[in-house]
Amino acid sequence: MNIGIFSSTQDTTIDGFVAEARQAERDGFHSYWMSQIFGPDALTALAVVGREVPRIELGTSVVPTYPRHPMMLAQQALTTNAASGGRLCLGIGLSHQVVIEGMLGMSFDKPVRHMREYLSILMPLIEDRKVSFAGETLTAHAGIQVSGAEKCGVVVAALGAQMLKLAAAKTDGTLTWCTGPQTLQTHIVPTINAAADELGRPKPRVIAALPVCVTKDASGARERAAQVFTVYGQLPSYRAMLDHEGVGGPADIAVVGSSSEVTERIRALADIGVTDFAAVEFGANPDETAATRAAVKECLSAR
Repeated sequence: MNIGIFSSTQDTTIDGFVAEARQAERDGFHSYWMSQIFGPDALTALAVVGREVPRIELGTSVVPTYPRHPMMLAQQALTTNAASGGRLCLGIGLSHQVVIEGMLGMSFDKPVRHMREYLSILMPLIEDRKVSFAGETLTAHAGIQVSGAEKCGVVVAALGAQMLKLAAAKTDGTLTWCTGPQTLQTHIVPTINAAADELGRPKPRVIAALPVCVTKDASGARERAAQVFTVYGQLPSYRAMLDHEGVGGPADIAVVGSSSEVTERIRALADIGVTDFAAVEFGANPDETAATRAAVKECLSAR
């Protein structure tokens, strides 16, 4: 199982991202991930990071699809991949109805149809640089040229069965957030793997991201996780995964405890079919931050 690190977003300058990624690479991590929420543009930042930090995989988790036509996103992704020497994993996702409709004023109707049509344009452009597709809501008859760009990896933030099957059919896999180990073992991993097997496709990547904190005050850390990550317990897609896990909220799936407890829980994910783990570190002070990074680094030996 490959081990990666999420951007902490504590320093959202480009120099801050470069420094974080450089440290993650020095620490031996396989990947460095950036979210696309309400801060800097992840692909732009990763293009710069890729020029400065030479080896680590760079991933987006995730770029929302609705605001960008798939042809535009293909151009951006291929350009970032060229800038980073072919190290980009493009993670994309639907975002959430409250964002797409409530904030952006766009339709969130039939999200599975949307993603299917989106990938029907995005993937041919990523793979062959040309596409001819007309769907109900998305159309593209065009080609693109991005010199020096190789095909980049693509994964979909898929949680429901239909989206997981779509990810298996058209992309390299899925990435999850706020999805606990039991749900990964009984739902995510078997659903996407079975869909890939049925289609004769390669085994998909399953990239799991969870909050992580090494601490002497586990109850305090969980209380803090409940506050920091509270919104994810209210969004329908994540709420469904938390309900599947049988827990009350994000704090209940946070990887919290002593160094040995944290490393044991992370390493156990490999046994249930997770191919990549991405740690979202949330230490409350410098000691917890350092201890958390040390514990996640320890998992590299079992990669």
